[in-house]
Amino acid sequence: MAAGALALSGALVLAGCGRSDAPSGGTNAGGEAIDDQPATGTVEVWAMGNEGEVLDELAASFEEENPDVSIEVTAVPWESAHDRIATAIAGGETPDVTMLGTTWVGEFASTGAFEPTPDGVVDESSFFEGSWETAVVDDVAYGVPWYVDTRVLYYRTDLAEQAGVEPPTTWDEYTEFTRALQEAGADWGVSLPPGGFDSWQYVAPLAWQQGGDILAEDGTEFTFDTPEWEEAFSFYTSFFEDGIAEPRRLEGGEIEQAFINGEVGAFYSGPFHVGLLLEQGGEDFADKFGVAMVPGADSRTSFTGGGNLAVFDDSDNRDAAWKFVRWLSQPETQLAWYEISTDLPSVQAAWEDPTFAEDPYLSVFGEQLQDSKAPPAIPTWAQVSAVIDQELEKATRGDTSPADAIATIQQQASSIGTGQ
Repeated sequence: MAAGALALSGALVLAGCGRSDAPSGGTNAGGEAIDDQPATGTVEVWAMGNEGEVLDELAASFEEENPDVSIEVTAVPWESAHDRIATAIAGGETPDVTMLGTTWVGEFASTGAFEPTPDGVVDESSFFEGSWETAVVDDVAYGVPWYVDTRVLYYRTDLAEQAGVEPPTTWDEYTEFTRALQEAGADWGVSLPPGGFDSWQYVAPLAWQQGGDILAEDGTEFTFDTPEWEEAFSFYTSFFEDGIAEPRRLEGGEIEQAFINGEVGAFYSGPFHVGLLLEQGGEDFADKFGVAMVPGADSRTSFTGGGNLAVFDDSDNRDAAWKFVRWLSQPETQLAWYEISTDLPSVQAAWEDPTFAEDPYLSVFGEQLQDSKAPPAIPTWAQVSAVIDQELEKATRGDTSPADAIATIQQQASSIGTGQ
């Protein structure tokens, strides 16, 4: 670990009541106190993907500070996690704590399965605003953000230097920049998904950057049929119309090699691609790529996601469950977690550590997180976003116009409803 390389045993003294600057105690929605005594009993935790495989390593430090508690982690594959949580809720057989994809919070919170985040357990202002909003449904927080993700622009610095261009800050500069990378030798100036699964994550920020949004302020009506959304679709599809973006989606493994080989000049992604590119590109490739905040319109807003933690309302050991969640939300714990998992901290204070502040790649992600946004936490978001994905694919293929695509999205989204 860097200077954030606080020894696990010494730095992570936050369990229970070990820190004076940590929230003390707290109460749940029913007014029941969460005391500051060491945690006891068993806490069952479900975690997905890599997090489920390595959380035991971090949890061991919590158990050292709380010798009468046992954290039992069950690793759940992402592809089955949604259905497994839904089945557990329906059957009343839930663990104490579960990890959640940020876009699932609205759906599962609407079932009443989660306990609202107790007052005083964490400080809302310590999290990135866009990240905290992923845990909030109808003005009530359910759980906390555990780690964060956001998108930035990866680009070939050698091609940019050859073309005499700097990383773009505006839409016009973005078009010029990607075209220049193409003229400098890339087959495609930028790689963008031409619709399909989760492509809404790439086009929604273009609407947000102009002041557009997904829901009206009262949260009851969708606002896709606006100039901001039509302009977002028009700008996005222009890269396909102008031959700057390849009209097919590059899947995992393809995009790294295409970028390393110089076939693609730029693409958008999260922090995990830094390590992949350094590993696959070799030592010399570190000088051939960089990352930059996304270019924008009125703002440079990007998409934010990540993973959240929620405590079930029928937890058998709620006090210890919340103590564990609170401990995972402390800056020092999040630094240690990054070293184990490479997950980016959701707590802003952790970003002051040299591990992030002095890293040429990670520091950009920290800056981008200051201007990042998540979709609304509504139960129907999976259905609504699938419509955006579908219509965006039609638009990039030229099978429909941006205006018609937006009209269809508005009609179908209104028919689906918010589920609230």
